[in-house]
Order: sequence, then structure tokens, then C-alpha cells
Amino acid sequence: MTWTVYLSGEIHTDWREQIEQGAANAGLPVAFTAPVTHHAASDDCGVAILGAEDDKFWHDHKGAQMNAIRTRTLIEKADVVVVRFGDKYKQWNAAFDAGYASALGKPLVVMHQDEHAHALKEVDAAALAVTKTPQQVVAILDYVINGHLPGYTDRAQAAQ
Repeated sequence: MTWTVYLSGEIHTDWREQIEQGAANAGLPVAFTAPVTHHAASDDCGVAILGAEDDKFWHDHKGAQMNAIRTRTLIEKADVVVVRFGDKYKQWNAAFDAGYASALGKPLVVMHQDEHAHALKEVDAAALAVTKTPQQVVAILDYVINGHLPGYTDRAQAAQ
């Protein structure tokens, strides 16, 4: 089986690439999906395709609706959803994705640093794991897919 993992959240660091590379290095049978991560394209997709808007609210509204077609479809098809909250911006869309995944009963892994623990306490409560690094996400995927736990040589040891 190839697992589908949706990578949601901040777009200003290379965390997605780190997870993808770590999964490839571990030989994990994983296909990754994600929202459009080109910030301007994501913001402007609605007006670029459907026509300009004078009011910024409607400009953003068109883009949000078009992006929702992608995000909802990919989250619904995902086996696992990983949501990263970064330091630079408040990712309201990431929080929405986490809530949507949770409402669908999708296994949710959240990634953020300690300084966001209070603000994200409800999101963390819905998650099956809360991580800080892409390497922890890869280790979780390796464990849930293969039963491999770092430091254990076989599954029998892991069960002890």
C-alpha cells in the first residue's frame, strides 16, 4: 500500500522537502500532496481565472474558494494529514485544515514549536501526535507504516 500524506501549513521554510527527503531515504511507500505553496499564485488564483475584483475581500474570497477545491479534495483522500504552524505568520488556513481533517476522522499530526503550544491547545488536543521537527514526522511515518522504532532491532523487541 502507498500511503498518501497531505502536508498543510506554513510555506516559508523547507519543512515539506525535509519530510519528503526523509521518507525517500527511509524507503517509505508514501505519496505526498499539499496545497499550492506559491503564495502569490494561491492568493491570486481566483481573479486570474475568474476575473478581477475591485474589492480585496472578493479578490481573497474567490481565491479561498478555489483553493478549497484542492485542499478539501486532497485532505479527504489523505491517509494522514500533517499540519505545520510556523513562526512568521498566523496560519489560519492551517488551523482550518487541521479542524477539517479532524472532523473527517483523519489521523492528524501537528508540528510547531513550544511558544505556540497555548495558542494551539485545541488543535493539539485533536492531533494524534504533536511534533517539533520534520524528522519526528518521518519517524512517526516509519513507525506507523513499518512498525520500525529507532533503537529497536525488530518488532518483537518493540512489543516488549
